[in-house]
This record gives sequence, C-alpha cells and structure tokens, in this order.
Amino acid sequence: MDKQMNAAQVVAQLRDGMTIGIGGWGPRRKPMALVREILRSDLKDLTLVSYGGADVGMLCAAGKVRKVVFAFVSLDFIPLEPYFRQARQSGAIEVMEIDEGMMLLGLRAAAWGLPFIPTEVGLGTDIIARNPEIKVIDSPYDDKEWVAMPALRLDAALLHVDRADTRGVCQIAGPDHYMDDWYARAATKTYVSCDELVETEFFHDPAQARLVYWERAATTAVVHIPGGAHPTSCSPAYGFDVEHFKTYAASAGEEGGIQAYLDQYLGGSEQEYQQKVGGLDAIRALPLPVY
Repeated sequence: MDKQMNAAQVVAQLRDGMTIGIGGWGPRRKPMALVREILRSDLKDLTLVSYGGADVGMLCAAGKVRKVVFAFVSLDFIPLEPYFRQARQSGAIEVMEIDEGMMLLGLRAAAWGLPFIPTEVGLGTDIIARNPEIKVIDSPYDDKEWVAMPALRLDAALLHVDRADTRGVCQIAGPDHYMDDWYARAATKTYVSCDELVETEFFHDPAQARLVYWERAATTAVVHIPGGAHPTSCSPAYGFDVEHFKTYAASAGEEGGIQAYLDQYLGGSEQEYQQKVGGLDAIRALPLPVY
C-alpha cells in the first residue's frame, strides 16, 4: 500500500466550501507547505478548525476563508496573529470562538461518531451567548445543566509530522503531539506532510512505535516535504523562525500587505519558497525555543 502524494495532488482533492482542520498549535508543527499550496490554488469559502497560527492568518488574508472555529490564533511571542485580527475586526469572516478544551471535545465527538459531548466548560460565559449553535441541555440524571459541545466534523485534516512511511504510519517525535490524533480521526480524509519518509521497518522498534498516535487507516495520504512546517517549528528537528515571523507580522501594517509578502516568499513551489527563506539547511539550523 503506497499512500504517497505531492502537495498539489492533495490540494486537488479539496473543494470550495469544505471544513478543514489544521493540526499543530500556534507557531508549532503546522502543515505550512500544504497551506502554501492552498494559497497557490483557487480554493475558497473554507471553514477552518484550528488552534491557529499563521496558517489561519494567511488563508484569511488571501480570501480563502468563510469561517474560523478556534480557541486562539496566535504566533506565541506575537500574541495576536495580525492578519486574523484584521479579518475578524473588519467582519470579513464568521467565527466560532470556544475554549481550548471545548475544541478537543468537539473533535472527539466527531471521531467517536457522536453528535455532541456534555461539558461544564462554557457555562455562564459569553461562549454560549455568542455561539447560538452551542446548546445547553438538562441532565437526564439530576437537575444539572451541561453545555452540549457539538461534534466538529471535518471534511479533511491537514497535519505535519516528523516521520511517516508510505502506508500512512505517522510519528511525532516532539514533546507534545497537541490534538493531531483527534484531527486525524475526526476527518473524512487526512493528509499528512512529513519531514522524513522512512521504511516500514523503522517502526518495528518499540521506541519508535510508541511515538505513533493514530491508526494508519486514518491517514489518507502522505506527502514528503522536508522543512514543510516552516516558519513554524517541528521539534526536535527545528524551531520556529522568529525573524521570518517578525517580517510576516510587520507586513500586515505595510503597503501591499499579504500580497507583498506572498510576492516576496510564496513562489510557484515549495522548493522555490524554501530557497527564498534560506534553504533547507537554514531551516534545520533554526534553534528550538526555550521556555
């Protein structure tokens, strides 16, 4: 079984109006090469579900997005993602802003085939007031109320991992796999870019197999793109590119905005993009953040 595709083939599987989950966390292990391929495409009217960073900001600024379901959209050391902020403040997008834990429950409900999961999170807050699609229900066992967090069903999920084989076994070697396993299971199709493509025998080592967080049957396709998370990190291989993020964030306040940024960096392919940011060796040399 060979699930290999290239980035253009993945984006060709996507359609206008889809709900797409994007894994990673803020400036960490985002499938940015796949996001860049969407930026080169005609896709539009997307609903994004993401613990967001520049993935969400770029797609919003490029006019690809109708709605964002999010718990935050941040570049970490730059607290508010600038292009997402512009899109939200101008009313250019619809939003569902929820708690981080509610996002997780919505993904779990979709993965488990449930319409919702009850939770106390959100009771008495503006999460309920601002999101009329999220209902409060009575417990059938006592007089308590619960928030019924609806399933966040995804047409597709885009993820980035450290290693994968051609069958779709995926490994995350960093200290946190975030919610990527739930994205993979909540989606009808899951497309995964990887920094390293390995032989299946690599996972015969129990120490490597323990870093596999979802079933290979959940992986629709694997795209081998070394450095494909840049400018976000892919720990322990490389950190996020602070200087590039500063340039990107500054562009939101400069003449030309996102189009000027894309004209300077996007290029016609991932290889061209990486050349513009210094090459793969420079990406791999980026230091890991220290907290």
